[in-house]
Amino acid sequence: MNARWTRYLPELLREKLDGRQELQQVVVNTGWLFFDNIIRMGVGLFVSIWVTRYLGPERFGALSYATAFAFIFSSVGALGLDWVVVRNLVRSPEQRDEILGSAFALKLLGGIATFGLSVGAIVLIRPDDRLSTWLVSVIALGTVFQAFGVINFWFQSRVQAKYSAYARSISFLIISLVKIVLIQLEAPLTAFAWAALAEVVFGAAGLLAAYRISGQHLKAWRSTTTMAKELLRDSWPLLLTDIVMLAYRRIDQVMIGEMVGSSEVGIYAVAVLLAEVWLFIPMAITSSVFPGVVEARQRGEELFQDRLQRYYNLMSFLGWVVAVPVTLVANWAVLRLFGPSYSMAGPMLTGLIWGGLFINLSIARSSFLTIMNWTRLHFITDLLGCLLNVALNLFLIPRYGGMGAVIASLISYWFVAHGSCFLFKPLLRTGTMLTRAMLYPKIW
Repeated sequence: MNARWTRYLPELLREKLDGRQELQQVVVNTGWLFFDNIIRMGVGLFVSIWVTRYLGPERFGALSYATAFAFIFSSVGALGLDWVVVRNLVRSPEQRDEILGSAFALKLLGGIATFGLSVGAIVLIRPDDRLSTWLVSVIALGTVFQAFGVINFWFQSRVQAKYSAYARSISFLIISLVKIVLIQLEAPLTAFAWAALAEVVFGAAGLLAAYRISGQHLKAWRSTTTMAKELLRDSWPLLLTDIVMLAYRRIDQVMIGEMVGSSEVGIYAVAVLLAEVWLFIPMAITSSVFPGVVEARQRGEELFQDRLQRYYNLMSFLGWVVAVPVTLVANWAVLRLFGPSYSMAGPMLTGLIWGGLFINLSIARSSFLTIMNWTRLHFITDLLGCLLNVALNLFLIPRYGGMGAVIASLISYWFVAHGSCFLFKPLLRTGTMLTRAMLYPKIW
């Protein structure tokens, strides 16, 4: 039986989806995620450009530095639970309330720890910089409210993205309007940090409302020591991996801020913003595809490997489709959108956009490692990538500024996603599959 909406598709697509209810559900779920993120991309890019031009490279650089600083510590609040919770909900939906309750308690404690670590670290590193301390403190406080993100894990496990899409979109649109008002009022820099915190709080409230509307009850949640230990047993290696991964994704902005200055951070952050604005697409696909790949592993190895290769191919294809056109228009786009103050972000964007190809494949490979429960191997490869990134940044940033960070990022992204596969025997097949995906990303 086919969903009603399939009748409006071209005949070729209808034939592909005919009778495949599981695939139709994935398409619908991905569509809702696209709806949410298209709004965020369109409105968010417009507002970000406005905010960036209003603040200028120096103040925008200070805000970007604080955001990157807090972001590095945010993995402590996540505790590596995200995909572990989704996986367990897919496998044992009857334990929903115990899984969600235990995950919520763990993430709440992790969020409080993250806030303390972030504030303590910035005070230690910049004891006389009150502005940075305020910015980091306000932004890091959002990690406490991210504990309510466990509700989204339930929706992911059920392939029901529309509920969280509504919640996130409404919150995002409200805060976008607030930022526009702040610009019109010529608000100080700290006001934009408070706006970032408000978006997290509103998003949490929206998820609570969506969970209730979907017929579920928060009161049914229960946290147990047994379940918490079970979740942590599988997630702690992923926590270490997340710490390393987030560090090598944002340590460059912190290092630029310390070695060069806030203005260079602001210019580099613009290139990062444009290079990453489209990354919601692979994340949306992964959120929809992951439960199906988990199920395929349980049904048979041949089906599992086939779905993995198709998954890798799709992620690679997306990377190519985005990188080629952006490379051609990067310099022109930066100048037109952000003005001459940010013109040096154009060459940086030309390089960083190709990192998206490797980030896509890294996301897909991380899903595979989570399914296999190879969390220690996941951590080791990401740790090596982080160390490589820091070493390259230490050498390149003093010489080339932001462009040095671009080169370091490209090399480390490739190493984590692809190069590291050939250093470990269990990942040799994965490395071959990823090579095939990069060279011939067949999706038809």
